[in-house]
Amino acid sequence: MKTGLVWHETYMWHDTGSGVAFLEPGGYLQPGEHVESPESKRRLRNLLEVSGLLERLTPIAPRPATREELARVHDEELIDRVARLSEEHGGLAGDEAPFGRGGYEIAARSAGGVLAAVEAVSAGEIDNAYALVRPPGHHAMPDQGFGFCIFNNGAVAAAHLREALGAGRVAIVDWDAHHGNGAQQIFWDEPEVLTVSIHQDGAFPPGSGGWDETGGPGATGTNLNVPVPPGTGVGGYSAAFERVIVPALERFRPDFILVACGFDPGPQDPLARLMVHSDGFREMTARVRDCAERICDGRMVMFHEGGYSKAYVPFCGLATIEALSGIESGVTDPFLAGYAGFPYQELQDLQDAVITRSEGQLEAIPRGER
Repeated sequence: MKTGLVWHETYMWHDTGSGVAFLEPGGYLQPGEHVESPESKRRLRNLLEVSGLLERLTPIAPRPATREELARVHDEELIDRVARLSEEHGGLAGDEAPFGRGGYEIAARSAGGVLAAVEAVSAGEIDNAYALVRPPGHHAMPDQGFGFCIFNNGAVAAAHLREALGAGRVAIVDWDAHHGNGAQQIFWDEPEVLTVSIHQDGAFPPGSGGWDETGGPGATGTNLNVPVPPGTGVGGYSAAFERVIVPALERFRPDFILVACGFDPGPQDPLARLMVHSDGFREMTARVRDCAERICDGRMVMFHEGGYSKAYVPFCGLATIEALSGIESGVTDPFLAGYAGFPYQELQDLQDAVITRSEGQLEAIPRGER
């Protein structure tokens, strides 16, 4: 197994300004560090290095996504506005999506990092890849950035796979704690792209990500949501992958699988209330990797999304990349015993009911012919 890694120092230079969690300071809110800061991502990269895993991965140099590549999924007005503000003092790409001076170039390189990864896998240079990019992208919509996201990195990659790299069907699996609303909206009427999101019910965006959101009239069944209740742990996620997500991929049979990899389902995360520990992320990655090997010759790229615990994201990320690459670093997650022993890690009745309801949507997914 030859696994690539995308990284660039400028990803850490993306400037979200000061904040109080994700709110703007002011009034009684004392200014502090914005929750979407470089630290959890930099610590993940550092742990890859000190564990020895980094030197066993194939480096992939990112490139900026071109304007044409961004415009496959985004309106020209959004691209123009972000570019203009970037040349001035920065601004907002949309609600809760701040960026600083030079932010356009960084966001374009973030999207381009995922493009470089899918190009390398498609060319057979590597088997799969992890793109450790920033800013994240899965909330960005055609006409605006949203929720810390400027451009939709995964959607840009999916469109590139189909329009430039010869892929027919593409699937995006999103396990960030928050609904992958951006890809859902962008591909709502596209029957050749399957969008799957497992997320905390009602967490973000409000009112988004219901189980009954299944795709537009010409693409019914190509959008699948699994909105799990707060408190869901590894048992619930394991059941969802076994009963819903992997069967959906096997039914759709894409030519390429993209994974929007957020680590905010972890138990330390400040922006979610879920309990997936590092071995849970390891298992989810292995399930999708094995599925990719069965149905699309292993063609799979994971790209970084949310995850805001500076202490725990690195261990979840290390476990994920170990499972993706098949390489064991020998590093033990020091938090794992405690989190694995949390009460209610097993599948609960309410979680089972949600998964059963999402299972009922599988028959609507159009079958692939390969």
